Amino acid sequence: MKISLIIGVLVLFCVPGVAQKITISGKISDRETGEVLPFATVGIRGKSVGTISNLQGEFDFHIPVEYRNEILVISMLGYYNFEAPVWSVTDRPLVVELNRSTTVLNEIVVRDSLSGGDILRIALSRIEMNYPMTPFLLEGFYRDVKKVAGTYISLLEAAVQIYDEDYAEPRNKYKLRERVKLVEVRKSIGYESRFTTFFDQDNLLEDLLLHNNIRYRQIEAREEMFAGMTREPDSYYNGHEIFVIAHREQYILKIFIDKRTYAVVHLEYETGSSNEPVGKKKNFIGRFAGLRKTIDFREVNGKMYLSYLSMVSKVNWHDRQTNALKFETELHQQLLINDIRPAAIERIRTTERMRNYGLQYQDRPYNKAFWDNYNLIKDSPLDKQILEDLEKAGPLHKQFEGRH
Repeated sequence: MKISLIIGVLVLFCVPGVAQKITISGKISDRETGEVLPFATVGIRGKSVGTISNLQGEFDFHIPVEYRNEILVISMLGYYNFEAPVWSVTDRPLVVELNRSTTVLNEIVVRDSLSGGDILRIALSRIEMNYPMTPFLLEGFYRDVKKVAGTYISLLEAAVQIYDEDYAEPRNKYKLRERVKLVEVRKSIGYESRFTTFFDQDNLLEDLLLHNNIRYRQIEAREEMFAGMTREPDSYYNGHEIFVIAHREQYILKIFIDKRTYAVVHLEYETGSSNEPVGKKKNFIGRFAGLRKTIDFREVNGKMYLSYLSMVSKVNWHDRQTNALKFETELHQQLLINDIRPAAIERIRTTERMRNYGLQYQDRPYNKAFWDNYNLIKDSPLDKQILEDLEKAGPLHKQFEGRH
């Protein structure tokens, strides 16, 4: 595959006392159309570390300096992989232009008699074969941003560890089984705004983890569900052909399933307004206005682990007396898993677990040295709008430090 490369790559070494790292910075786009490719997976072949590209296809990837002789791999649904030795992309500005796979189809070519429901039935039955059934530990980056009436009012980011025993089906699909430890937390002063009370005050990271439909078996194995799933054009990911199945009545659910193993590698869900009441605040009543969710999984040692989880939820707030729409609130949440430790021996002790109340009340002193070399989602123009809104209250780094 001929790939033209233009990624800006920068080699940085951390301050004394901190493990040395290489930082690879890049931009990913479609070779044919030039369109940027958001949420592409960036990793090292055979290693558990990884990150993703932002809305503009850009990424910063911090890796240990000892990986300089390993292979950088960039993957995207529907595209051939880009692969190159790490050392070969550290001496010149490059941009990665990915080629669409010849398997990406404009129409379905059915080589088998499997229906969408058949594929889903097999995928659900093989969860315990395809996902970890021994303890594991995830290193992750969490971010939530709150938006009111078109203006971003608050930002919270956290470095976390997530421990889980296995992917066995839970008795309660809505009770968190993972143990989460907060490593570092930073937040803007927007959390002091009176408008934050219009958002759920519970632990939002816990709520996001509970939206892992595969882990918590929230796709029900019912005949009605199987009957509603249809085949869509097959796709391609990380060297493998992928089934694509979808449900498009009342809500949109698209599931991408590996043809070799029937493992779910990607899931998209979207639903519109139901107008159902979801809360009351002072003179306002909130009504559900929509939700959009994306889940990615990554294969490590033959098992699939959570790689990325994002969700945007919206609520319209109406006057309780007149029912007139007054404003809309949006909650944007992202969880990026940047390292996976299969068969983990270490556990998160009960005393280390995050509490079940809001993360904004569990913050600690801002650790700038830590954040400067941590794999988070690179800023994009959307983030610049967030920054512009938030910095009306003062420079963000001073908000993190608590000097307002």
